[in-house]
Amino acid sequence: MRATLLHSPGDVRVEEIADPQITAPTDAIIRVTAACVCGSDLWPYRGVDSVEGPMPMGHEYIGVVEEIGSEVADVKPGQYVVGSFVASCGTCGICRSGYPSSCVNRVFMAQVGTQSERALIPHADGTLVPLPGTPDADLIPSLLAASDVLGTGWFGAVAAEAGPGKAVAVVGDGAVGLLAVLAAQQLGAERIIAMSRHEPRQKLAREFGATDIVTERGDDGVTQVKELTDGLGAHSVVEAVGTQEAMQQALRSTRPGGHMGFVGVNHDVALSGEELFFSQVHVLGGPAPVRRFLPELIDLIWQRKINPGKVFDLTLPLDRAAEAYRAMDERRAIKAMLTL
Repeated sequence: MRATLLHSPGDVRVEEIADPQITAPTDAIIRVTAACVCGSDLWPYRGVDSVEGPMPMGHEYIGVVEEIGSEVADVKPGQYVVGSFVASCGTCGICRSGYPSSCVNRVFMAQVGTQSERALIPHADGTLVPLPGTPDADLIPSLLAASDVLGTGWFGAVAAEAGPGKAVAVVGDGAVGLLAVLAAQQLGAERIIAMSRHEPRQKLAREFGATDIVTERGDDGVTQVKELTDGLGAHSVVEAVGTQEAMQQALRSTRPGGHMGFVGVNHDVALSGEELFFSQVHVLGGPAPVRRFLPELIDLIWQRKINPGKVFDLTLPLDRAAEAYRAMDERRAIKAMLTL
């Protein structure tokens, strides 16, 4: 089968590799119908994360089940499915507590690679969610977004306790940040402040429900958020970048007693214990428990109540994956979808 491999920073190739094989009775193999490039894929692409190439790429997927292991009971060959970017058993104490992304048996799908014609899905029953039927073509982008960026943005908003009467600020205008705006709107937030310097992303943020745009960063951005919130800071802040500056900006934009949800993949962030202590901010984040939210998100998409697929502003065939990476790296695309 064809699959996307990263050989070294900046060197993405689509090559023929062996088809996946069932290795455990809980596995499934899917035929991938659409995949995409994630902002977190850019960390190894840029050489920030180490690359031991050639390494498989991709962790977001939608497709059709082709084969199942002998113990798989909840999905069947021929079903259209969406799954989380973390494979989880669904039965351990951590999964049952609502945090399948920290499952004791978890497998990050980035280790498997889903920018490919087929993919092995570990823990199929705990990971995959069958769709109600064959999706219309225009729903594919939104359902694909549910596999990671929608669920991650949603968790960011939930962790920040966005809701009625709340002012929500979102730090980061990538796909996750934009979908955190959508999530905050769906959760009933009264005011949604999107922090963005890029006009196309500002426009999409407003489509998703942003009431205010703040272009400043760092302490200047914090000042603007406070000016919009009676000098107190936002009730709820979502951090969707993962850098030192973004985390500090998010923490300082949150009012005492407020909630910060951080979902940006963390890179060398160190928060001051003293600042955290005196902020009196509730902090929750990490790898999003997307599988927890998938049934609800799929239903919203299927009923056409939300359209998160708008974050895909570039669609290319799998063979042009390298071009998709370049476009996102150069910020010429918010998010690139790969069709198969």
